[in-house]
Amino acid sequence: MNASPGPPEIFDSRRRAAKLARGDKAFAAADFLHVRAAENAVTSLEVILRDFPDAVDLSARPGPFARLLAGSAASPRVGAVRVSGDAAARAAPGAAPLDLPDQSQDLIVSLMSLHWANDLPGALAQIRRALRPDGLFLGTLLGAGTLKELRTVLTEAELEVRGGAQARVSPFADGFDDAALLQRAGFALPVSDVDRLTVRYPDLYALVRDLRAMGETNALSGAIRPMTRGLLARTAELYAERFADADGRIRATFEIVHLAGWAPHERQQKPLPRGSAKVRLADALGVREWTGEED
Repeated sequence: MNASPGPPEIFDSRRRAAKLARGDKAFAAADFLHVRAAENAVTSLEVILRDFPDAVDLSARPGPFARLLAGSAASPRVGAVRVSGDAAARAAPGAAPLDLPDQSQDLIVSLMSLHWANDLPGALAQIRRALRPDGLFLGTLLGAGTLKELRTVLTEAELEVRGGAQARVSPFADGFDDAALLQRAGFALPVSDVDRLTVRYPDLYALVRDLRAMGETNALSGAIRPMTRGLLARTAELYAERFADADGRIRATFEIVHLAGWAPHERQQKPLPRGSAKVRLADALGVREWTGEED
């Protein structure tokens, strides 16, 4: 009997790790998405009044979260946050087994990395197993609308210049599906929220510089045809034609999907069974109940 095949290799983990490493020196000048993700995670911890003695950060860029947590009201309630694994493992979540024992952590954070997982449900399931009962997971990943403008003009330019186009922008997850993914991975009380922002750049080349510094350029698996100067120039022209404001600056859309979920525990709030309500919904809303029958 043949074993079932594993998930398809959408991303090349070694390519992704190399691009992340090349962006290290310039990252501080282009960390705004990571800072925004870390701010959301720290704000969540500030309003959850409980202790997290054992905490680990799986983010490929752990600096922003550590910096913001250190200056927050949540800091005294969170133990020393360990950065897990080597840089290559954090660059491509799920590419290797998570180096955490089962039920060993009270808090796991993974910011701006999970969109590079070839098996996102599997990566989330590994995180879930590493949490103690009632442990908390906070994560962020880029959502489906990210770089939609760049995706459009890159495809059109390559079709025009070469007569054919290949994928060059990652297929990001749909934020509306991520709460279901958390539930499928075994999390209780899953929450998913999408944060959309538009960033303006003087031109395409400035956008590409930021993406390189973040380590967010093309790391899809398989052979990648090089970007020629002519192709890049035509992409820049189309971008300016389609997505520039009156002042000539171009727009780039980013979607940050914020995730939160808890490892199940008996003391957590649970939905009431169907039919157990003591007050009719119509009475609670102060409206007349419609039965489908005419008076």
